[in-house]
Amino acid sequence: MEQYEPERLTPPQVAAMRRSLLGGRAALTRRSLLRASAGGALAAGGLGALSACGIPAAGKSPGGTSAEDRSAREKVVNFSNWTEYIDVDDSGKHHPTLDTFRRRTGITVHYTEDINDNNEFFGKIKPQLAAGQDTGRDIIVLTDWLAARLIRLGWVQKLDPSHLPHAYTNLSPQFRNPDWDPGRAYSYPWQGISTVIAYNKKALDGIEVTSVSDLLDNPRLKGRVGFLSEMRDSVGMTLLDMGKDPANFTDDDYDAAIARLQKAVDKGQIRRFTGNDYTSDLTKGDFAACIAWAGDVVQLKADSPDVDFVIPDSGYMTSTDNMCIPNKARHKTNAERLMDFFYEPEQAAALAAYINYVTPVDGVKPYLAKIDRDAADNPLIVPDKAMQAKSHAFRSLSQKEETAYEGKFAKLTGA
Repeated sequence: MEQYEPERLTPPQVAAMRRSLLGGRAALTRRSLLRASAGGALAAGGLGALSACGIPAAGKSPGGTSAEDRSAREKVVNFSNWTEYIDVDDSGKHHPTLDTFRRRTGITVHYTEDINDNNEFFGKIKPQLAAGQDTGRDIIVLTDWLAARLIRLGWVQKLDPSHLPHAYTNLSPQFRNPDWDPGRAYSYPWQGISTVIAYNKKALDGIEVTSVSDLLDNPRLKGRVGFLSEMRDSVGMTLLDMGKDPANFTDDDYDAAIARLQKAVDKGQIRRFTGNDYTSDLTKGDFAACIAWAGDVVQLKADSPDVDFVIPDSGYMTSTDNMCIPNKARHKTNAERLMDFFYEPEQAAALAAYINYVTPVDGVKPYLAKIDRDAADNPLIVPDKAMQAKSHAFRSLSQKEETAYEGKFAKLTGA
């Protein structure tokens, strides 16, 4: 188990967090996108959370520790998730899937949208976890790299497979064995996040784009190409294009990818590195093509006939947001029942139809087709086997690697 040592974020990590807050998932959620005008300016959240990550620990947790499980007598689950990341009815006040769960089990879900950024949320729960205390939450949803950190620290509980029959059976093969949680002993994916190439057909005006090489090297696209401000996505896609495996690369491989991106920056090929705000550039045609998140592309395609996407032959990057049960959670069994509930294909379909991310649940397509045929046929929501085979994940990084890699990427992007 990794030993926790209280320390402040390094400057590269602060830069990475600032990118996330100003342009990453913290700046614009999927459902916010539906309400935002294509060219509208979006206000970024404040950076006051930066200081939260330096809170010193009150102690060390032994790891994987449980409290007395009160599930039998307290029919509740306290669930913390990202904003606008679950189905909502027309009134905007109810979550149909959670209502179904309550009617079936008698368990009420206290659902809170209090995750806006991984680092910010980590700073919020770190003091209690480090001190071996209850966070007041039974399920938390964390992006894969932060879930990996909490597993290494021993701050989340091992799951009971007997409570997760649907999850064990229906988890898509592409998500079964991440290097940071082999066999999913401590986590199950909430949703997948795919990184692809999106383009504006009108802006391309006949130019063919099928690879990252086209983005970086075609002079006809100079100044009209976008890459993401998230290091794992932009560098990962570049590594794949170079024939390297993002799950198994060296420092030299990483440096070569950075150098390749730097060359494109220096010659003006890359217009800028963005978070979700690339959606405006793409729909307006300021970007002819860019690295993009599939969940955004689904909606952009629905709204604009000029926007489409391509999966490079070299593959694409996939990350996951993951349900974990923190140490000392008081309703572990109830939490596991809720996790398993979302792995029933019918419930997974209801969720996918609303939020349009990659569903991690096998067998969901016929149920989704009853709700939304287009969504069921969309490989960005329900990947077929061919697309699954092209999926790649960025390997886990040590603290030393993360500091070094983020530093180099920050220098590249000017963050």
